[in-house]
Amino acid sequence: MTQAEIKLCSLLLQEHFGEIVEKIGVHLIRTGSQPLRVIAHDTKASLDQVKKALCVLIHHNLVIYHVHKRGVVEYEAQCSRVLRMLRYPRYIYTTKTLYGDTGELIVEELLLNGKMTMSAVVKKVADRLTETMEDGKTMDYAEVSNAFVRLADTHFVQRCPLVPDTDSSDPGPPPPAPTLVINEKDMYLVPKLSLIGKGKRRRSSDEDAAGEPKAKKPRYTDNKEPTPDDGIYWQVNLDRFHQHFRDQAITSSEIVRTMLRMSEITTPSSAPFTQPLSSNEIFRSLPVGYNISKQVLDQYLTLLADDPLEFIGKSGDSGGGMYVINLHKALASLATATLESVIQERFGSRCARIFRLVLQKRHLEQKQVEDFAMIPAKEAKDMLYKMLSENFILLQEIPKTPDHAPSRTFYLYTVNVLAAARMLLHRCFKSITNLIERRQFETKENKRLLEKSQRVEAIMASMQATGAEEVQLQEIEEMITAPERQQLETLKRNVNKLDASEIQVDETIFLLESYIESTMKRQ
Repeated sequence: MTQAEIKLCSLLLQEHFGEIVEKIGVHLIRTGSQPLRVIAHDTKASLDQVKKALCVLIHHNLVIYHVHKRGVVEYEAQCSRVLRMLRYPRYIYTTKTLYGDTGELIVEELLLNGKMTMSAVVKKVADRLTETMEDGKTMDYAEVSNAFVRLADTHFVQRCPLVPDTDSSDPGPPPPAPTLVINEKDMYLVPKLSLIGKGKRRRSSDEDAAGEPKAKKPRYTDNKEPTPDDGIYWQVNLDRFHQHFRDQAITSSEIVRTMLRMSEITTPSSAPFTQPLSSNEIFRSLPVGYNISKQVLDQYLTLLADDPLEFIGKSGDSGGGMYVINLHKALASLATATLESVIQERFGSRCARIFRLVLQKRHLEQKQVEDFAMIPAKEAKDMLYKMLSENFILLQEIPKTPDHAPSRTFYLYTVNVLAAARMLLHRCFKSITNLIERRQFETKENKRLLEKSQRVEAIMASMQATGAEEVQLQEIEEMITAPERQQLETLKRNVNKLDASEIQVDETIFLLESYIESTMKRQ
């Protein structure tokens, strides 16, 4: 765990959960597994604060617990899961494009709350959608429930592990911590719920004013019977989203997209290859409007299988030919292209040419680099040393004699793509940390102006609801002067740029992480 990752985790935890949770979470990231009282002692926080913070972190899958062999419960932070909070907007936007507004709000609620029952999600989303509809229109629970079922069928949401039923006749003492289990067959099994009803709107301010005072309103106690899915909690399946992002990144044509879509559910997200698919199956699964004959499809697949990149492989001849997508090779190509792009942006096209040359030839001496790249010796030397100092390329010494004398040693330039990807990933974490800090600084510097703007907007909304005249509304608008409006526009533009930059850097992080994970599994 690098300092850049720890700093980024600290910023994310503070932004989402506040200072106390951030203090506990970062302490666990730095120290590893620790029991409750040690955490409280080291962080100088009360036991009650630590317990509440751990509850929040566990509920959002950011901390796990296990029983030590001495019988003490220890808590361990999941740093990689904390970093996934960067990707929350991307998860939500992807669901919106695939399943519309209803799917978007379902995933948003699950991400915001960590874990929820299906009935609670359906009711909350129906209420939120009803709020945005015209008067007289409401969202039916059944429609939201159907969207939830579609998300579960495609594995974008999954059940959380549960505490197994124990035998009440067992006289032994209870374990220090419950063991959560889940049957793989039940992970995406949606409980049969007959949710009947429609979303409700919140009472408007004028209705509240006309009604009873809040203090005199009758208090209702929650004596309702438990829902049929009580105790069955759901969470977002981040691995499934990552699989979708990976498929989007490596899609090169409609045929490849069809192959990936066919193997979405059958192929695990960490698999190096997709499941074998026959040419006949691929042909039948192509989109209706995609006019391509079976003969042309076979020629296209044969060309892809013969390509030196080995992106598509042939695994058999049955069914017109069995084909697989080599996901590891595709990720390696994307990671290499990312490295080349970074080098071209930082050092220019000539450096990128040298990098590609060394990558292709594996090992080259300086004189060979000059000759193959057709670049003057002085320039080639400067470029090689630039990339060497930035750890994009490596220098390997091969001595002819045991004394390592320079005159009797070969000096070969080479590229270790895995090491370069790790170095670039570390820089990406630093970059995204700087972006978040800059955004927080911009917001803090204009805090007074933002609060004033929010107050004015609240007054405007209240007056519009009560039917105020246009002149009165204009007077309220003029409370913010022209220079202040210009300052607000500049702030909005800067924050939007920083937000967009965060998302773009995270896309690079995702590609590099996917390549590193895939490579480590093959070793």
